[in-house]
Amino acid sequence: MRCTRHRRWSGRPGRGERAGPGSDHTATSGVALQRTDLATEAIRLARTCHRTRPDDAEVAGLLALLLLTDARRAARTGPAGELVPLAEQDRGRWDRRTIHEGVTLLAAALAHRRPGPYQLQAAIAAAHSQAARAEDTDWPHILNLYGMLQRFDDNPVVTLNRAVAVAMVHGPRAGLTLLEALDSDPRMTGNHRLAAVRAHLLHQAGDHEAAVAHYRAAARQTASIPEREYLLRQARLAAR
Repeated sequence: MRCTRHRRWSGRPGRGERAGPGSDHTATSGVALQRTDLATEAIRLARTCHRTRPDDAEVAGLLALLLLTDARRAARTGPAGELVPLAEQDRGRWDRRTIHEGVTLLAAALAHRRPGPYQLQAAIAAAHSQAARAEDTDWPHILNLYGMLQRFDDNPVVTLNRAVAVAMVHGPRAGLTLLEALDSDPRMTGNHRLAAVRAHLLHQAGDHEAAVAHYRAAARQTASIPEREYLLRQARLAAR
């Protein structure tokens, strides 16, 4: 395999990107929540590129991001294959060796002092991975990282995730205000994640009726069966 210079980050939502409270990469359609084969191949290719370009901080950042995301794979689904959000995952099931490798790679990449979007995304993943409990997550630090990431490109997925971080630091109404800018963004047309995040923040804000409506709208839009079932469960919880 020949490893060419990595492409500039596109700033568009990727097919495998999930936005929401503690984002993970998931399959976007079908019965299975995750595509382990694709994740494994992506890590293999990133390792090859890193060996070829060991001084490229963004290549190292990409590999670190993939490893830190994959380290949570075992905890991302329940016994029946249901989606388990990051805040509710059993962190004892996370692969600590892989997390250590990812954090070590990231530290070496950041030492080059040439930050880029992959390094910043890896830093966000590291902040989640290093929190012993969900309540220990350093949300102000994560919010700062999203602010830096946003400056690299006008990316609606970053705005979506940043809205969650804003809500965790400043309250759900502040996060909902940030989401308003995405309503007219054509890059989010048909993307169920905007409705899902809005539903989550409305639920946190105590607007249960609106939360139910948006959870159901997101469930109708997604092609992923585990995500649809999770969103409908959240709608039932919000309706109580």
